[in-house]
Amino acid sequence: GGIYGEGLNHLINAARRNIGVKVIAVNNGLFSLTTGQVAPTTLKGVKTKTTPLGNLDLPIAPIPLMLSSGATFVARGFAGDIEHLSYIFKEAFKHRGFALVDVLSPCVTFNKIQTYDWYRQRVYKLEEKNHDKKDFNKALEKAFEDIKTNYEKMPIGIFYQNEDEEALEEKDIVLKKGPLVKRKKVSKEELKKFVEESI
Repeated sequence: GGIYGEGLNHLINAARRNIGVKVIAVNNGLFSLTTGQVAPTTLKGVKTKTTPLGNLDLPIAPIPLMLSSGATFVARGFAGDIEHLSYIFKEAFKHRGFALVDVLSPCVTFNKIQTYDWYRQRVYKLEEKNHDKKDFNKALEKAFEDIKTNYEKMPIGIFYQNEDEEALEEKDIVLKKGPLVKRKKVSKEELKKFVEESI
């Protein structure tokens, strides 16, 4: 929940810049650690501790949001299918550049609507529908399917993967030389000279 709330600006910019990080977002539709408060991904109408009359807002749609932000790897998995989720994780970690895996993970304590059975009746694997993960337009179309069907159909799998876009580490002149921590240490004299020249 937090990555789609207070962390959203960082998520969008990491995707846009194609920074070589892998983000696994555990999405249970609530802020469960705070006893089931409404979250950015809570479905409209769902009653929570902070919305006893039902959530008034539409939920954030992580998959189309990440696609429109320029993410080069966008996927969604389901915690009720560990084998498929493991496959997605492996592919995400092999990907150079930014990768988001949105994990539909039911909160068994506070979310009595989006249960494991609720998801099992709705999710289907993109791989079984011959989805072309290299086709951005197809990815965008599939990304909106859950919203278009009022969450009756929810695709899981790799929506999009672009291997042609360079990761930030490959195109940034400073980062190209490798991690800063593995480089030669700067001596006190070099640092002092640099500071004096900068003033």
